[in-house]
Amino acid sequence: MATVELANIHKSFGEQSVVSDLSLRVEDGEFLVLVGPSGCGKSTCLRLIAGLESPDAGSVLIDGEDVTATLPKNRDIGMVFQSYALYPHLSVRENLGFGLQLRKVPAARIEERVGQIARLLQIDALLGRKPGQLSGGQRQRVAMGRAMVREPRVFLFDEPLSNLDAALRTEMRAELASLHRRNQTTSIYVTHDQVEAMTLGSRIAVLHDGVLQQVDTPLALYERPVNQFVAGFIGTPCMNFVEGTVEGYQDGLSLRSGDRWWDLPRATWEGLTRGERATLGVRPQRVDIGIKGLRANVELVEPMGWDAHLHCRLGDTKVVAQAAAHAIVGLDAGDTVTLQIESRDTFVFNSAGKTVAYAEAR
Repeated sequence: MATVELANIHKSFGEQSVVSDLSLRVEDGEFLVLVGPSGCGKSTCLRLIAGLESPDAGSVLIDGEDVTATLPKNRDIGMVFQSYALYPHLSVRENLGFGLQLRKVPAARIEERVGQIARLLQIDALLGRKPGQLSGGQRQRVAMGRAMVREPRVFLFDEPLSNLDAALRTEMRAELASLHRRNQTTSIYVTHDQVEAMTLGSRIAVLHDGVLQQVDTPLALYERPVNQFVAGFIGTPCMNFVEGTVEGYQDGLSLRSGDRWWDLPRATWEGLTRGERATLGVRPQRVDIGIKGLRANVELVEPMGWDAHLHCRLGDTKVVAQAAAHAIVGLDAGDTVTLQIESRDTFVFNSAGKTVAYAEAR
């Protein structure tokens, strides 16, 4: 096991900056997830750690040792790619042991280690098969096993589940989490799927346009995002946003958006000024269907099983509410509902997108 540190990393391809002044430390035995939209630089970060790319500036350190100029084969890292990258002419046993063969490990030790990993991943019955005879999930287990068999100091995962169907992704997420609990090897996992990030990571690093936005636990990112981007990226369905102008209202402040006024929490009054542009955010889980409140037109009802997503329109503003399916039986597009949103349930972001106030936890 080892610590991994990126220190003031810069990386560009031509004139395109991909990673900008990134500093990040992964603790010994931690499972850190790098998450963000496509093109945000997360896979480039993984390749920099592996040595497959060189930074334009900054350093990569493993256990405090600067490995920026060290060849990939000498970094003692196991990497699992999005594509399985298995040798099609080799059996599962041969694929698993190939890396150890290159290192001139004795045959008896290779056989012992391959057997251990195969049993751990429940692929010991497949050792004689070729990759073409395996399902997608089995191939992914072999790809992970090939990285694990070398007992590296660090595991790197580059969107390893993106080629699997939904049910298999859920199964493999649980498998990965279980493996990490048993092995406690420092792991860095890249994904654009925030559900994967929330369920796997002990901490999550959110990237946007090559800039690190926030690093924290899954719950802290959800409840206390530092800015509007993180607030909108973390959470399903996505947070609702209402843009407007801050204006005085009685002894406090409100947000005027079109012909509607939204109460702003008292916690924002010192952080905002009248006339400033601001954004109010509310999670769909905090939008209630009530008797008193804002009248909205239903545009779409998405049944999700136990609950449902209600897509509504308030003038020029779209609002999604998540409600128990039984509570909205009979509602359909074209109907009118009353939405109830309390100011204490809202996040507020200033004109720069920074968080001014968080919704109250409950």
